[in-house]
Amino acid sequence: MRKMSTLLLMFALSLVAMAQVQVGDVAPKFKLLNTDYTEVALEDYNEQEGVILIFTCNHCPYAKFYEERIKQLHSAYKSQGFPVVAINPNDSVKYKEDGFSYMVDKGYEFPYLLDNEGIYKAYGANKTPHVFLLLKSGADNFKVGYIGAIDDSPQDASEVQLKYLENAIKAVKKGTAINPTLTKAIGCSIKPF
Repeated sequence: MRKMSTLLLMFALSLVAMAQVQVGDVAPKFKLLNTDYTEVALEDYNEQEGVILIFTCNHCPYAKFYEERIKQLHSAYKSQGFPVVAINPNDSVKYKEDGFSYMVDKGYEFPYLLDNEGIYKAYGANKTPHVFLLLKSGADNFKVGYIGAIDDSPQDASEVQLKYLENAIKAVKKGTAINPTLTKAIGCSIKPF
């Protein structure tokens, strides 16, 4: 009986460890190395209305398909209070192209952070790209407003019909409800450290 209790406790703890944030939850905080060799924290964005947090990488074909769209999102929404912050959760030993020097070479105008601490687990990100729209909530917190895909056409930007993320931001700006708040992220599975 004691072994069974111990196993149940271990199982329950593992479920908590694998838990992902849900829409409406407080966003987990982070402080990670950026490609400009500074550390960037979620708290650095306390003056913003929100943050477009995208777990992505260099090697995944889907991440490559979305690269220009991610740049366009930052260009379009940074001045409106919704900058992009990208996080690379992949192990560069397994995937050399996801190494820090390759991240630096991207030259993004937004932070591109190395997740060597497993922040992706706290969010429950499992694909690249995987989006979390964070909305300012109180003095130093953000809440999760949307989780999922950027749009409905991972492989071809010219075929996009539903811009899930942009529609979510527009709803927030109008003061209306985000719909949908959750979509399925399409991409490569995360290859963690």
